[in-house]
Amino acid sequence: MFFENPHILWLLALPLLLIAHYVYLEMTGRKPHLRVSTSIPWRQQDRMSALAVIRHIPFALRTAALCLIIICLARPRSSSEMEKIDTEGVDIVLAMDVSTSMLARDFQPDRISAAKDIAIEFISQRPADRMGIVVFAGESYTQCPLTTDRATLINLMKEVQTGLIDDGTAIGNGLATAVARMVESDAKSRIVILLTDGVNNSGEIAPQTAAEIAKTYGIRVYTIGVGANGTAPYPVITPWGVEEQMMKVEIDEDLLKGISDATGGRYFRATDNTKLAEIYSEINKMEKSRTTIDSFPIYKELYTKYAVAALVCILLELLIKLLLRRLP
Repeated sequence: MFFENPHILWLLALPLLLIAHYVYLEMTGRKPHLRVSTSIPWRQQDRMSALAVIRHIPFALRTAALCLIIICLARPRSSSEMEKIDTEGVDIVLAMDVSTSMLARDFQPDRISAAKDIAIEFISQRPADRMGIVVFAGESYTQCPLTTDRATLINLMKEVQTGLIDDGTAIGNGLATAVARMVESDAKSRIVILLTDGVNNSGEIAPQTAAEIAKTYGIRVYTIGVGANGTAPYPVITPWGVEEQMMKVEIDEDLLKGISDATGGRYFRATDNTKLAEIYSEINKMEKSRTTIDSFPIYKELYTKYAVAALVCILLELLIKLLLRRLP
């Protein structure tokens, strides 16, 4: 047990002063006297001795209550011991394509919604990892830097959508931005999960160059090509409203395989929600790294029992005073 406000314990000097003052009055104070016709009622020495002791009890209870209240104000607490625990953790950046082609409905309800939902499930399954989010279309930016704050990470993943940046597919820029998020990381295992459904057609950085940078820093890149085989329904705005039109699925699988091979990762192809979930599950099993972290101490407030004891002392004092007044 320890006190959150130990300086308040100096107030315990007050009860000591009160006790000293009480004793002084008892020893030097003027004794009450009364003239009576007979002393017979006062000859019962045992009864008088008991009353002489009992009359001091209210003061003792009041002083004890004051001490207990001071202890409450000092806020007594207890905590479990901090221990070293082993856990599995890596640094992971999710690089996600948010070009308009991700609105294709070969996934349910569409590619980007399915990718977000499955990524959120992946995030929740890895509580020991630092994770971040990078999004890219015609350009790229960091949606969330590396963090262990799962609630913030999931909320920012839910906000990912198309139309926030210029359209296009800048795979090189997206990968380079994800790598930049981990350059300062000292984790033994660092990976990028890059998800796209198209062909690189934008950006200032070539995907191969970004892959070489990742390799230099020892960052593995897992690439995921998202899209059904052949054609897929895309929502298209027409004079009669939004209609679905079948369009050819174009994924540069050779490029994605080259990126993953160059960095020691692996390429996956997802053609539906189930397959995409299986891919994340497989990556989840492959990427395990032992590390040691400190557990957080768990604090417990202990003032309650002292407050209850103080209340009991006050009630007993009032009860004893009431009984003494009723004695003949």
